[in-house]
Amino acid sequence: MHYPLTPIDWKRRAIKYYPSKVAVIDEEKTFTYAQFGERTDRLSQALLKAGINEGEHVAVMLPNTHYMLECFYGICQMGAVMVPLNYRISSQDMEYIINHSDAKLLIVDAAFTSSIQEIRANLNVEEIVVVAVPGYECKVQGIDYEDFIQHVDSVSFSPINLDENQLLTINYTSGTTSKPKGVMQTHRSNYMNAADFMFHLGVRHQDVYLHTLPMFHVNGWGGVWAITAVGGVHVCLRKVEPKVILDLFEQQQITLLCGAPIVINMLVNEPKVKEIAIQVKPRMAIAGSPPASALIQQAQDLLGLDIVHVYGMTETSPFILYNEWKPLFDQASVEKQAVLKARQGIEMVFNGETKVVSQDGKEVAWNGEELGEIVTRGNVVMKGYYKDREQTQAAFRDGWFHTGDLAVIHPDGYIEIRDRAKDIIISGGENISSTEIEGILYKHPAVLEAAVIAVPDDKWGEVPLAIIVLKENYRVTEEDVITYCRDNMAHFKAPKKVEFVNELPKTATGKLQKFRLRKMYWNSEKQVN
Repeated sequence: MHYPLTPIDWKRRAIKYYPSKVAVIDEEKTFTYAQFGERTDRLSQALLKAGINEGEHVAVMLPNTHYMLECFYGICQMGAVMVPLNYRISSQDMEYIINHSDAKLLIVDAAFTSSIQEIRANLNVEEIVVVAVPGYECKVQGIDYEDFIQHVDSVSFSPINLDENQLLTINYTSGTTSKPKGVMQTHRSNYMNAADFMFHLGVRHQDVYLHTLPMFHVNGWGGVWAITAVGGVHVCLRKVEPKVILDLFEQQQITLLCGAPIVINMLVNEPKVKEIAIQVKPRMAIAGSPPASALIQQAQDLLGLDIVHVYGMTETSPFILYNEWKPLFDQASVEKQAVLKARQGIEMVFNGETKVVSQDGKEVAWNGEELGEIVTRGNVVMKGYYKDREQTQAAFRDGWFHTGDLAVIHPDGYIEIRDRAKDIIISGGENISSTEIEGILYKHPAVLEAAVIAVPDDKWGEVPLAIIVLKENYRVTEEDVITYCRDNMAHFKAPKKVEFVNELPKTATGKLQKFRLRKMYWNSEKQVN
């Protein structure tokens, strides 16, 4: 007998066995699993009444609130497709994504309606539903969310017969070298990724999970599903504020969270950390740039954080590797442990196969030296890019998805990234394209040549550094360049540092040699202050 693999079924299980247990805590509001189930069913009924049918798309622009959780279940259990939106991107990218995704309806937080107001006339959505937020004025016309879900014909909703291979979400990349791409994720890929989340992070019924990681980031890495599966507690966090997080550590006895190293940095540098008295030692999964050894030590000493390094990308739901910690590693020095924790690690149990291959397709030697590209295949890989056959075909070759990340394999089988073929900078958990910044810089009248690379940063893990050759007789300052970039792109993508040089390293044919710049700065041969 075949039973489709869908994370939606975990809501049914949670309501069946834990109806009176607290499911969601969102500031002063608390919902049991029975209450959470009723609200998601109401949302499904309201969407049906609004003309949203199976297979149609609903865009959602919300922070980490109970409304966002409700959307994941309320939209997807009816066979509709959710399009989670990154509310940090520019209004131009937002307009492109909403229209490209063919979303018929948009659900948006009142705090984000200013950006929607700018592009409303150009959007193809038929209706907008607004979540009212105290202190924020709604800048667009729309239906109030609570009114939307209350005026339904029936409170209960029976999920349709879902095909595990049908779309669950379309998650857009941040537009690295071109327009943002819509990654098509299925019910099956989300189910298997969430299974990895549960297994490798040791998720259990007693867990109290803090949503520090934006839920729009590849569906909260699977946390939106995994916590419900075991009947754990979702603790919502509208905004990442270190003091609030530490308060929640104490008040709610948080046991698990996910995020970028920047979150750890914020916590250990928050004055309240010296006063905190927590009874549990939270587990924390991190991805992106690994934290410095000193930061890891501080996190362990001050908060008792048990840090697990994971690796993946939007196209893989996202998990494909994790840094499995062996008892043998405990015998290493703190500095050596930090090096070990920086490795991306080994395959997760349920995702499929991942390896590093050379240009001829053969796996590289397990010597920690031979460089190759990380490729993967299996249960968590995307269905493809939405309405983009060319990019889909380019990503899949010889039966494998090509990540574009260059890595080595150590003798123990652990994979470690050494470079990023796609020139992506991971800063504070956000993907930033160096080529996108360069495109903006080259529009500046004073810039002759420009190269952007990632450089180490204690706070963000790594940040964009713009290295610029100015045209003759032009004079601009670092602040001028940064301001110019911030005026022409999303603020978080703009370079944090700028250096002016007389020339950039190139090959005999004139090709820029970025690896020489990276070596210079990452090896501290030249300091950036």
